[in-house]
Amino acid sequence: MEFTLLIVIIVLALIFDYINGFHDAANAIATVVATKVLSPFQAVVWAAFFNFLAYWVFGFGVADTVAKTANTLEIDLVVILAGVIAAIIWNLFTWWQGIPSSSSHTLIGGFAGAAIAHAIAVHGFFGYAVIEGTEVHTAYWYDTVNWYTAGKNGGFPSGVLIIIAFIVLAPLIGALMSYLISIWLLNASKRSIYPKIFTVGLMLLTIWFVESQMIYFDEIKKPRFDSHLWSVVFESHNIKWFLVAFIVLSISSFCLIFSSLNLHQSTYWLKKMQLLSSAAFSLGHGGNDSQKVMGIIAAAVTVYIQTSGIAQESLPDWLDVVLPDENGAFKMPDWIPLACYSAIAAGTLSGGWKIVKTMGSKITKVTSFEGVAAETAGALTLYFTEHFKVPVSTTHTITGSIIGVGLTKRVSAVRWGMTVSLLWAWVLTIPISAILAAIIYYIFSIFI
Repeated sequence: MEFTLLIVIIVLALIFDYINGFHDAANAIATVVATKVLSPFQAVVWAAFFNFLAYWVFGFGVADTVAKTANTLEIDLVVILAGVIAAIIWNLFTWWQGIPSSSSHTLIGGFAGAAIAHAIAVHGFFGYAVIEGTEVHTAYWYDTVNWYTAGKNGGFPSGVLIIIAFIVLAPLIGALMSYLISIWLLNASKRSIYPKIFTVGLMLLTIWFVESQMIYFDEIKKPRFDSHLWSVVFESHNIKWFLVAFIVLSISSFCLIFSSLNLHQSTYWLKKMQLLSSAAFSLGHGGNDSQKVMGIIAAAVTVYIQTSGIAQESLPDWLDVVLPDENGAFKMPDWIPLACYSAIAAGTLSGGWKIVKTMGSKITKVTSFEGVAAETAGALTLYFTEHFKVPVSTTHTITGSIIGVGLTKRVSAVRWGMTVSLLWAWVLTIPISAILAAIIYYIFSIFI
């Protein structure tokens, strides 16, 4: 029975990943479709390719955070099953309504809601004894969820409260970055020496910063090649920072020649740059959102190991999952990330045209100029949040970025009525998913 539940959860998690792909396809392709840089079909193929390519770029930091949303020692497989089903239902509903809600927060809300429902069903609202090592302490139903965990060695904290905070922070960061990029581009179009001096300074600062983030051969735990050079170049941590440098330096190079171009030439190059910015955002979308499903599958396998009583050593290789503690590293069989990246890429190929319309035209009118600024800001936001292992919403990020470029024209350029409706959907996603998952859990508990 336990093994059957595990297989069902894995299949449903991959279905959710597929739905996530076509639900969130609009995040990456809305602006290139709205500006007619690519046809809808070309755009989804482009986005799907870079969704899958993210497998070689990103690690498992976000997957680790999601897997630890709830204490795996305190839950069972029914909890995860209820959470995934709730997430699928809410994702399909918002897709049907054309609402660009967060697939990430749907999954987090479902997982947390089902875990709390389980804790209340087992322990009620009273305290219960928990043994950790040699210590015994009292826990309550709300302790089942990892609300907040301080970062190790001064690192970034994690937990559901951090994820909730980024409901606000992710679109704000995206909006701020896209606003600043837009102002930078606007000033670069003027025949003045000062924007060029700023651009050269930014290029040098970017090179210095990226070099400071690099991991060199002696620090790589599992080099991919015998060659020191290729091992450093193809280390996933380094690839991400190379991409950041490439994006910033590409836009900087354009800014240096922007003022010498006529309208036709600048439009031509901005459309070419949109291919780069949309690819960068699709890469971030694949790396961020696929990891969330990896985390759910990893949590399910961990719970299966704990509840079935099977020794870790006797498990087949395809179930050899280890969630990290303070001393260990995240261990995951290759089939899990490959399956997740494949599922989200396939989903992106299916498109999500209702949400494309909302993102590409109903928030603000988008040109190639705004498209480059919004997608670049969104991509950089996703790369930095992934670096800090924060599972943010790609939907919130790109929406905030589109609002940011709208604000550079005038405040009224943003259709605030539509924006307020989106904000309500964002705020309600986690609690509705949690309540729905709790109801599904209680129903399943009767029969399973």
